[in-house]
Amino acid sequence: MTTTTGTTSGLFDEGTALSSQEHIALTERYAAHNYHPLPVVLASGEGAWVTDVEGRRYLDCLAGYSALNFGHAHPRLVARAETQLHRLTLTSRAFFNDQLGPFAEALARLTGKEMVLPMNSGAEAVETALKVARRWGYQVKGVAPEQASIVVMRGNFHGRTTTIVSFSDDAEARDHYGPYTPGFRVVEYGDAAALRAAVDDTTVAVLLEPIQGEGGVVIPPEGFLREVRRVCSEARVLMVADEIQSGLARTGRTFACDHEDVVPDVYVLGKALGGGLYPVSAVAADRDVLGVITPGSHGSTFGGNPLAAAIGHEVVLMLETGEFQERASVLGARLLAGLQPLVGDGLDAVRVRGLWAGLDVSRGITGRAVCERLMDRGVLAKDTHGSTIRLAPPLVASEDDVDLLLEAVRASIA
Repeated sequence: MTTTTGTTSGLFDEGTALSSQEHIALTERYAAHNYHPLPVVLASGEGAWVTDVEGRRYLDCLAGYSALNFGHAHPRLVARAETQLHRLTLTSRAFFNDQLGPFAEALARLTGKEMVLPMNSGAEAVETALKVARRWGYQVKGVAPEQASIVVMRGNFHGRTTTIVSFSDDAEARDHYGPYTPGFRVVEYGDAAALRAAVDDTTVAVLLEPIQGEGGVVIPPEGFLREVRRVCSEARVLMVADEIQSGLARTGRTFACDHEDVVPDVYVLGKALGGGLYPVSAVAADRDVLGVITPGSHGSTFGGNPLAAAIGHEVVLMLETGEFQERASVLGARLLAGLQPLVGDGLDAVRVRGLWAGLDVSRGITGRAVCERLMDRGVLAKDTHGSTIRLAPPLVASEDDVDLLLEAVRASIA
């Protein structure tokens, strides 16, 4: 393979000249095998649809694990990013830039919090929230040095850093990475009594996903989030909501916590905050919590950079209209109505919240096999935990797109 230099079009032409099999072989040879992708090589995308290198089109029902809530190449986001690309992309936080302040103000307004700490990836934002909670515990709550504990939920997925996998019960993500970081107590997701029993004077935070995305769109029992809020308030413990996948309109509300009218002490945000264009994450909390972070105590070279801030600001402005929340609610109702009749006829269970669904396929076929059948029918989805499929089309999908998805599911589980 020769290298084309001098023009970006030459580089692009070289990449698309390869066949799908050549792309797959090249990736498998030189890229570490930390994923097991479906055998499709995507080259372009617009809205809810993507196209592979051979020109076949697919409805994208993974949406980058909800990073693409606004679809591929949303013109408003692309325009904002392109404008900023020509102005200023990176300064580091050693200097102020003209994009971070307006973004932080807008995101604080959206979350109802007083301060924002911008980062890059979702896992980085979770790590930041853990550090903030511990520092708050020592400096504000008065927990004895090195004794802070954090309660987490069984079945959680908050990322794959060393500290995060230390409290994961997913063997695939956790095994062979020890020694593990101490200071975490795991309780059953949805079990309010177990949560209450796990909290003591050393507890500084309860970290949970309002809906467990990687777990298969697992929705907790009604009232569980309210009980978490009650326990945290009574024990003077921070409720930390990881809304990286569930937040920013995916569930039909701005945040999944909104379904129970619960306001956590700390929001952890990511994925859709970057509009599918750029990694943007953030921790949002009031000043008495985030105020424990001081110069030099935490940082990130790229966190809060002008390009990220410009894109994130535009995302927040789009969310403020309520259009995407309403869209997720309407399309989600259509999706649920079409999936419910399949329970007992190829599916064991269906869980839907907004435009986000987890499907447990019946025994005798794996989730991976169903995803391969869906791919053959022009729909891209992702399996998890062997027999579960997650569906999360972009919120810009149409009613016809949802109907196409439903027909593909029916045919694939038949």
